[in-house]
Amino acid sequence: MSQKPESDSRIPAPPNAEQVADYLCAHPDFLARRPDLLSVLDPPSQPASGDNIADFQTALIRRLRREKEDATDVAQELIDTSRDNLTSTTRIHDAVMALLGADSFERLVETVQTDLPMILDMDAVVLCVESARAESFPIRTVTLVPPGFVDRQIGTGKSHLLRADVSGDPEIFAGAAPLIRSDALVRLEISSQSPPALLAFGHRDEDKFHPGQATELIAFLSRVLSQLIRIWLGHAA
Repeated sequence: MSQKPESDSRIPAPPNAEQVADYLCAHPDFLARRPDLLSVLDPPSQPASGDNIADFQTALIRRLRREKEDATDVAQELIDTSRDNLTSTTRIHDAVMALLGADSFERLVETVQTDLPMILDMDAVVLCVESARAESFPIRTVTLVPPGFVDRQIGTGKSHLLRADVSGDPEIFAGAAPLIRSDALVRLEISSQSPPALLAFGHRDEDKFHPGQATELIAFLSRVLSQLIRIWLGHAA
């Protein structure tokens, strides 16, 4: 009877130390991609001889701690940002509902300047109207400002201005001005029949508003207010 040839059971020899070293030199990010291997490695606990030889274990631990701290900081920042965005969105929704609940133009203006600061956690919310055509605004509780004021403050053709670390403008915030350290000014696009106007948000925190900050929420609130003013005054768009 013929015998079957024995299968080749030879196992390739493992790489030697020089081959491992060569591979790691060619792939310096290997341990970064396989951090799980750090738990099974047995690096020296003391520096090797020579002043220029670093403690491998200490370097690895420091690097891992630094990466962990960075990842933790990023995660916490995302959590804080998400929480702040949710809170801000909820407050804007509540503010819109308060504006929609006004049963007269007088009550709408009162809601803006009395209720919105509490709803939005602001030190002041002010409706400013240029005085040259203020007769089209029958309510004198609005803050009257000189002609051209809106363009001078916000900039011609611009929709808003956010400022950090400022002193409150008395022309806008009146008696609340000493409290204000940052503000947001938003142009109100009401109608061609209405004088230029702006909605001002003021806060005592100097970093509450700052250039480059997202403005979608306050822009939305301002559009809602513009539309409601237009409706109450019977103006066309």
